[in-house]
Amino acid sequence: MNKWLIITLLSIGFALNAQTTKISLGVQTGYNGGFGIQPQLTVYNLTKDVKMHLRISIGYTSLNPGNALEARRIFINNNTNGTPEKSGTNLDARLDFMFPNKILNNSYINFGPRYSSFKADYKFIGGNEFFDVTSTQWGLGIGAGNFFKISKKLDLEFSLGADYYFPSTLTGHDTSYSPDNENINPRKDNQNDNKPFTYDDANAAINQPKFVPRLMLGINYHL
Repeated sequence: MNKWLIITLLSIGFALNAQTTKISLGVQTGYNGGFGIQPQLTVYNLTKDVKMHLRISIGYTSLNPGNALEARRIFINNNTNGTPEKSGTNLDARLDFMFPNKILNNSYINFGPRYSSFKADYKFIGGNEFFDVTSTQWGLGIGAGNFFKISKKLDLEFSLGADYYFPSTLTGHDTSYSPDNENINPRKDNQNDNKPFTYDDANAAINQPKFVPRLMLGINYHL
C-alpha cells in the first residue's frame, strides 16, 4: 500500500498547485463486485492545456468470498464437519483520469490504476476451523459517467465501468498459492490421487477480485 500512498500524495500535491482547479468531495454507493461505498476527492480542470479531471478514491465492498468447503480443502484440510459461515471484504484504492466528452452534457470517460486488499473469512461452527484467505492486487479500470447539477454546490453523479485485477498470491493459514505455482505448503487433493492443489484451484475457489463490473450512484459537494 505504500507505493499507492506515495502516488496519491504526489497527485494531490500536483493538483492543489494547479492554478485553474476546483475541488469536490463526494461519496458513491452501488455495485462493485458486491455492495460497495466509495468516498472520493475530485480535482477539476487539472491542467490548462488538456481538459482533464483527477479523482482519488477509496472503496469498501462487502462480497461473496467464494466456496467455503473448497477453501477449507485447499488451505486447511479435507475435513467436512462443522457448519460453514463466510464473509468477504475488499478495500480498493483508485486513481482516475477523467476526460469530459461531448456525447452528453457533463459526461466523462475515465481510466486509471487500482489497488485491492481482499479478505475472505471462513468459519466452520462445530468443526473448530476458523481462517482467513487474503490477497493484494494491482489492476486497471475504465468507465464513464455523468454529472447532474442539483444546486450550485451539489451534483448527482451516475457512473459505470469495469476493473481488471492481475492474478496475485492467495494466503491462508500456513499455506499460499502463487500464479507461478511456487506454492508454500500446498494441501493434497484426496479426490484426485492426493495431488497437490495448484494456484488455479485456489483462484477458482476464492473470489478475489478478477474482472469487476461497477454501477455506482453518488453525490459531490463542491468546495
